Order: sequence, then C-alpha cells, then structure tokens
Amino acid sequence: MASTKTISNTNGLHPGIIGSSQQSAYRWVMLALVWLSYAAFGLISRSIAPLVTPILSDLDMSYGQMGLVLGSWQLTYIGVGIIAGSITDRFGVRAAVFAGTLIMSLSAVLRYFASGFIPFLFTVMLFGAGAPLISIGAPTAISHWFSGKGRGIAVGIYTTAVSVGGLIALSATNSLVMPLTGFSWRLTFVYYGLVMFIIAVIWLLGARDAGRGVSSTKMSIARVFSRLIKVPAIRIIFLGALLAFCTSHGLTNWLPKLFESRGMGAAEAGFLASIPMFTGIFSVLFIPSLTPQGFRGKMIAIMAAANIFSILLLTLTGGTFMVAGLIVFGIAGFAVFPLLMLMLMDTPEVKSSIMGLATGVFFAIAEIGGFSGPFVIGTLFDLTGSFLSGVVFLVILNLMIMAFGFHLKTPPLRPGSTD
Repeated sequence: MASTKTISNTNGLHPGIIGSSQQSAYRWVMLALVWLSYAAFGLISRSIAPLVTPILSDLDMSYGQMGLVLGSWQLTYIGVGIIAGSITDRFGVRAAVFAGTLIMSLSAVLRYFASGFIPFLFTVMLFGAGAPLISIGAPTAISHWFSGKGRGIAVGIYTTAVSVGGLIALSATNSLVMPLTGFSWRLTFVYYGLVMFIIAVIWLLGARDAGRGVSSTKMSIARVFSRLIKVPAIRIIFLGALLAFCTSHGLTNWLPKLFESRGMGAAEAGFLASIPMFTGIFSVLFIPSLTPQGFRGKMIAIMAAANIFSILLLTLTGGTFMVAGLIVFGIAGFAVFPLLMLMLMDTPEVKSSIMGLATGVFFAIAEIGGFSGPFVIGTLFDLTGSFLSGVVFLVILNLMIMAFGFHLKTPPLRPGSTD
C-alpha cells in the first residue's frame, strides 16, 4: 500500500522532494556536483578517439576492431543501464553516482596494462558498467531537485558537462597530456583515471539525496518497461534517442582519425574534432531551455535536418566550409538528446518515483545506437577503404530522426508546472 501512495503523490514525487528540497539553495550545489561528475564522464568516454592512431599501432588492431572498442562500453551499458536505474531509485543518487565514478576511474587506469585487442576491449567495456550510474543518476537528481522552467535550465546546464569533458579530451590529449607523459597513451589513461577518482571523492563529500533520496516503490523493471512502451510518444522518444546516439557517438569518435586520414597531424585533428564539443556547450545550454514545450518535436526535426547539412560539409569539404560543418554539427547534433530527455521527463506517465528506471530504459536503448555508430562506421571503412559509406549511413539516420520529430506529440503540462 505504501508504494501506491508514493506513486499517487502530487506530481508523482516522493514526500519531502517538493517544498524544501526543490526550493533549497542547495539544489545549485547539487547541480554543480552533477556537472562535475558528468564532465569527468565526458573526459574519459572521449579519451580514446584522439589516441586511435598510437593504439592501433601498438596493439596491432584493425579499424573494425577499434570500432568495436569505441562502442564496447555502450554495449555493456545496454545490459547494465536498466538495472542501474533500479539501483538509483532504490539506493539514491548519491550512492549510485559515487559507485559509477569509481568504476569508470578503474576502467581508465586498467588500460595501462592492456597487451592486445581483447584485454583493451574488456577494460573499455568496464567503463560501461559505471557509466549508467552517472548518466542515469544525473537526470534523476535534476528531476528531484528542480521543477517547471528551472528543470529545463538545469538540464541545459548539466548537459554541457559531457561536451566540456569531451572538448578537453579531444583538444588537450595530443597537444598537452601526451607530451607530459612522454607520449605514452597508457599513462594518459592513468592520469584521466586519477582525475575521475578525485571527482568521486568530491561527490561523496558534497552530494545529498533529495528528501529520503530512495524510492519506496517496488515496481519491477519489466513492469515499468511495459508501462512505458505502451505510450506511443515514449516509443518515438526511445527510437529517437537510439538514432541520436548512433549519430553523435559514431561521428565524434571517428572524427580525429577521419582528419588524420586527410594528412593532418594528431594535434590538429584533435583540435578540429573538438569544435563540435565547444559549440555543443552553447547548444545544450540554450536550445532545450528556450524551446517552447509545444515546439520540441519540430525542433528535433529541424536539428536533424541541420545534422545532415553539417555532416556533408565537414566530411566532404575542406577549409572554411569544413569548419562551418563542425560548428553546425555541434549546435544541432548535441541539442537533440536533451530535447528528447525533457520530453521524457514531462510525459505524464513518467513520474519521479520511477524516474531512475525510466531514464535507465531510455539510456539503455540510446546506447544501442552509441555502440552501433562507431562499430558500423569502422566496419564500413574496413569494407570500402573510405569513410564515405559511413557518411551515407549517418545521413539516413538523421532522415529518420526528422520523421520521428514531426510525429512527436507534446504531452500536457504537469500540474503546477510553469514550463
């Protein structure tokens, strides 16, 4: 009976979450801590891309094998993500995110010892066991501490973190960190792992759970999934997330190597590949929060159209046009996912009492695309000897996102929402 009361509570929130917790000034401290943890997530998740060339040489790997490595942690994520959502609901965001940061730190450090393709693959797959605890814990924390228009602003702010982390990884790895380590890709991963460990300690000391922070609901994963998948809008949101991750992970993980294949040096290629991360920071900060709720579906379709234009520019042209394509991709490519996340949060069937499980399903499905994108592009390169086939693949994906965006229906506002 207790679980039924929790679900039927005002706005579906736990007792104690509305009122003092959401209105407390401490929510901004929580937002800062979420941002810091998510930035470290972005740092390590993007750290392989600028090191593809020395790793391929040192471990004697093919492009297809590297594509599998680049997508392997997302493959692990698919299996762990829904369970991580249940863990987050059951034990609270504070414990879940701390555990996730420790696992990801260990994943980075263990790469130092990799002696070949298989050992390296498993160290990267370990990252996927910790990643969902952060990527699910972050929006769960936001949904507990923020509501209404403030929620859209908070989502925009925390989503910039993964772009900042990725920006640092792509721009600084070859130009700054590698020279400091004697150009050792192994020590570079150790350094990044230590950064993640320090952030884990900061999180443990400063983070709090909103209210009790622990769900009293006893709903099973299967029951939550069954409830969500019956909603047409949620099915479209899930599929859109899959395609969006396939696009962003597929392209950004291969961008440094794509530019190196054109004759650029590693540092220059890393710098150019970081441009979408930089422009993506402003995109996720402003577009989700400024897009009216009723226009989010159409905005997703517009961003997908811009993705197609930008992918063609940055892969098929050079000079100013190529840079323009990188800028546009950062704006459009990184805006789609937070828009979908906001639509999921605002769907009436997704109550805060099951937010962890709901986002777990959301991210687990999205990471199917996160795995498929890098793997398919790497495999297509092995088969054709060119990245052109991968470009065609990405264009087709975004045509599908456009269609989904136009079909997304806007849910009614939650009671008390001002968004």
